[in-house]
Amino acid sequence: MLIHLPEVLSKEQVARMREALLAPAAPWVDGLATAGHQGARVKDNRQLNEASPLARELGNVILEALERHPRFISAALPLRVYPPMFNRYAGGGHFGAHVDNSLRLVPGTSMRFRTDVSATLFLAEPEEYDGGELQIEEVYGTQSVKLPAGDMVLYPSTSLHQVTPVTRGERLASFFWIQSMVRDDAKRSLLFDMDMSIQQLGVQNPEEMALVRLTGCYHNLLRMWGET
Repeated sequence: MLIHLPEVLSKEQVARMREALLAPAAPWVDGLATAGHQGARVKDNRQLNEASPLARELGNVILEALERHPRFISAALPLRVYPPMFNRYAGGGHFGAHVDNSLRLVPGTSMRFRTDVSATLFLAEPEEYDGGELQIEEVYGTQSVKLPAGDMVLYPSTSLHQVTPVTRGERLASFFWIQSMVRDDAKRSLLFDMDMSIQQLGVQNPEEMALVRLTGCYHNLLRMWGET
């Protein structure tokens, strides 16, 4: 399931974040520093040092925004969220086809968690750069994603995906992973569609008893499939 989340960050938040990320003192490092065995062969980008105070500060801005974004909660059903990281691509930089690591260890802690959902939050407008599409292989073919700054896409971490070479300008983004209460993507998709339908029906006829029963089915399925 591929989900577009519009306006996770406001244009003002994006502008402040870009100013901090593009400052001369920002601690950017070679993206290979965090590449696994598979990624090291196909990865060419820069990443913000994830242990830096700047990474933590900006990551907290994103986490706070997600807490207020009901579509994110409905789609991801988050149990844990990995601290957001940041990357930049320019001059042909790319990240070839790969699958994200199944388990991540949060730096500086003993917390290890499963990556169920991958997230990319765009911090550059599409017209600012050529290339840089996030291409995600789905059951019905490859989806190409290039969103406005402040928008985010969620997709299963099991998906084969890549970032195409950036041939003009610079692609700036945040990326991270979510361990969901529901690990199976098909079940998450079913719950998301059900929740969206419940919300729509609640606006149209909030007193309808069938809506109460449908809401009960949603929560009983979440109770059956959810992990805490």
